[in-house]
Amino acid sequence: MTARDDDGARGGKAVTASAKRGREGERVLELRDLLRRADRAYYVDADPIMSDPEYDRLLAELADLEARHPDLDDPDSPTRRVGGEPIEGFETAAHAVPMRSIDNTYSIEDLRAWIARVVKLLRDADAIAEDAMPAFVCDPKLDGLAVSLRYEDGRLVRATTRGDGEKGDVVTANVRTIRGIPLRLDTDAPPEVLEIRGEIYLPDREFDRINAEREASGEALFANARNAAAGTLKLLDSKVVASRRLAFSAHGRGEVVGSLEADGHWAFLAALRSFGVPVERLAVRVETEDAAVEAVEAFAERRRSLGYACDGMVVRVEDFRLQRELGSTSKAPRWCIAFKYPPDRATSRLVEVEWQVGKGGTLTPRATMEPVVLAGTTVRHATLHNIEEIRRKDIRLGDRVEVEKAGEIIPQVVAPVVKARTGKERPIEPPTHCPTCEGPVEQEGPKLYCTNPECPAQFREKVKWFAGRGQMDLDGFGETIVNQLVDAKLVTHFADLFELKKEDLLALERVGETSAQNLLDATEVAKTRGLARVLAGLGIRHVGAATAKTLARHFADADALRTASAEALEALPDFGPITAAAVSEYLHSEAAGETFRRLAEAGVDLASRDLRPAAGEATGPFAGKTVVLTGELERFTRSELSERLEELGAKVTGSVSKKTDLVVAGANAGSKLAKAKDLGIEVWDEAQLLEALG
Repeated sequence: MTARDDDGARGGKAVTASAKRGREGERVLELRDLLRRADRAYYVDADPIMSDPEYDRLLAELADLEARHPDLDDPDSPTRRVGGEPIEGFETAAHAVPMRSIDNTYSIEDLRAWIARVVKLLRDADAIAEDAMPAFVCDPKLDGLAVSLRYEDGRLVRATTRGDGEKGDVVTANVRTIRGIPLRLDTDAPPEVLEIRGEIYLPDREFDRINAEREASGEALFANARNAAAGTLKLLDSKVVASRRLAFSAHGRGEVVGSLEADGHWAFLAALRSFGVPVERLAVRVETEDAAVEAVEAFAERRRSLGYACDGMVVRVEDFRLQRELGSTSKAPRWCIAFKYPPDRATSRLVEVEWQVGKGGTLTPRATMEPVVLAGTTVRHATLHNIEEIRRKDIRLGDRVEVEKAGEIIPQVVAPVVKARTGKERPIEPPTHCPTCEGPVEQEGPKLYCTNPECPAQFREKVKWFAGRGQMDLDGFGETIVNQLVDAKLVTHFADLFELKKEDLLALERVGETSAQNLLDATEVAKTRGLARVLAGLGIRHVGAATAKTLARHFADADALRTASAEALEALPDFGPITAAAVSEYLHSEAAGETFRRLAEAGVDLASRDLRPAAGEATGPFAGKTVVLTGELERFTRSELSERLEELGAKVTGSVSKKTDLVVAGANAGSKLAKAKDLGIEVWDEAQLLEALG
């Protein structure tokens, strides 16, 4: 081939590559548009345009194309809803407009009395004519977690929980995983600022799926969908949040800056729907008191078949002008009220109590009863919460008990029917040994715990924790791989992770030669993490990352640590008698000896990487200083910087107080920075920090 021919060939290949990139770029845009339309069709219009498997297939195709063309990155791509890196905590932010609670009413008579008061106030203020009535909007009161979504120029920039009404936790990373919430409003002319208030909730089908998975893995069941949704939204790992499939429904507004053509709540809901925001489709607009009452009464039965928890109906004055006229009390607006339906109750006989073991070792009592129909479903099981609740209510085996389902998916035992007792009822005795592993059981507060970290009922979840980021950081050992390893009995002890063979991994579903080698490489790297990471990963009661680091600073290795007395542990910083006693009991147990022995034999280094000089020996600008990190840093992750500062003798904490010596503030620092300034605490930016670190 001549030089000219070669140049021509290369040029042809370049043209071909460019054309392919162009086609794939167009496909990326096409897929993003299609998936966004699918989200809107499913969550807003209730008219799906594709099946779940088809959606997942297209999402996977988009993710693959984006990985090949990082220059086409878009922070609002549907692929970003799968979650990102775990965060280390939540900042707080003030609400531009307070998120007030709503007053409740429990009877039709009280609802009519409230409407009469509202009408009188408006007539007395000449806001409406003497013979006029305001219009009302009645919409279902979902039993979830209230949040405020802030959109600026149509883009979701922050999501905040209600908190105390004045400020709440910023949960943007987790909210972005909820497919029903648009990352960009579907409009060419969005308001400059639009805050949308609404409810994050867990649909019944997802709640049942999650509880079935938890029951299969020996975890305590969620008591109800609201608790599950609230707990999910406060998880630090947004990938887990994405897997829970939360939903959202808008019901109100906060700050609005710019044009929004809506003079009342009904028009506001219509505007949100046009923007692609889910709103409650069963809301109705009424113009008389009787019509409002009729809407509330008609919804009482319909709410049972919604597919999500709903415990009432909100009745509000529709017109925004009239809402402003009515104003608010110190805690609630005068222009709306929540009608709460009475709880569903039935009675049955308590036959048996089963103690379920959760991943943290918590023993949760679950009642087995004679079948009873409650809220349209046959119920055989109910939660008893904990041993102290059983004792306080004096619930006994053989009792007839009242079972309630008040917005609850999992029923709860409310009380025994004392008058129905025959004298044959027996006290419920708490277990002295774990029902799964026969390990010792201890009571702390109202709860019972299995103290054996090797308990099989806890083990699956503990392995996931042990392998996770911040503990042993076993790259690639996510939930799917861990489940397969445990199910195949390839991992029955933490140490088994470090003794896996390539043929073991190749036998797993969707693990090829390259993936298997990457997993083995990850275990070799993890062996060198050191004592603090091992301790943080074992799931020892009261030992998290901070406590593990404290232990590793004072003991050279696992052998030295295991010789420490409870008194020696209690003398450590931030150790109290309860923590010291629990840690000491574990360290001196046969289970701990076996765990450390097997890890050492598997090649895991149990020496400390964090051993500190004795008090007074550390020197430098950070020695003995209490430091708080806040905001987004360019050169460090927060965990990396914490470790670096602690190596230099600093104590890194998560909250600002009068004892704080220094706050390091990156971009978008929030309430911690503000509090530091209020207290007069020294604040550094990242440039000052880098200079001090040399």
